[in-house]
Amino acid sequence: MSGSKIAVVTGAGKGIGKAVATGLAQLGYQTILVGRNKQNLEQVAQEIESTAKVLQLDITDKPAVKGAIAKIVSENGSIDILVNNAGIYYDGTVDISDDDFEKMLETNLRAQFSLLKEVVPVMKAQKSGYIFNVASRAGKVGFAGSGAYSASKFGLVGLSESLYRELNPLGIKVTALCPGWVNTEMAFDAGTPLESEEMIQPNDLFKTIEWLLQLSPGACVQEVILESPNSIS
Repeated sequence: MSGSKIAVVTGAGKGIGKAVATGLAQLGYQTILVGRNKQNLEQVAQEIESTAKVLQLDITDKPAVKGAIAKIVSENGSIDILVNNAGIYYDGTVDISDDDFEKMLETNLRAQFSLLKEVVPVMKAQKSGYIFNVASRAGKVGFAGSGAYSASKFGLVGLSESLYRELNPLGIKVTALCPGWVNTEMAFDAGTPLESEEMIQPNDLFKTIEWLLQLSPGACVQEVILESPNSIS
């Protein structure tokens, strides 16, 4: 059984997830890199050069999620941090296809719920833990042309707020992270109008998490909204 604190990061193969997993490993956490692309995960694990573990997992597969969380707890004894980061984006509001809307709900909300359903009881038993739900500024503001994405992220923000109110009194912290445009592949696929240097950087999300982890047990933060100066409106 590992003596290190355990951090589970979804979507850890690139972008925000990679930055967060790398940063947490540098802080001494045993990082478990979760994602669909095993090659990307293994590359991140090599770059971390620590005891990072790779867990290839489709988080929309409920039985697989249940089994994976049980295995993590069996092998490591705890889950101290969960970073619910994995997500996808498609353009559109009511003009989006039913299939694409369902895929976004499945990945951005239902899968997060499935992970939380398995991890929250573990943290309750421990009477400790920190859950970071990576939502989006689009989970706070409904933008034209991306209403379906906003719907999935508004749902995650609402779920996160309810857990914040339920779990903080039990010694488990919950924070929703709501960034605007982040310098990732997904931002460019989504048509960001900003240049790379104008956007929030993936490591800014890790730095935010690092700051939150340093707060006293009596300081609870429901959500953090990060914006780029050229996209505030």
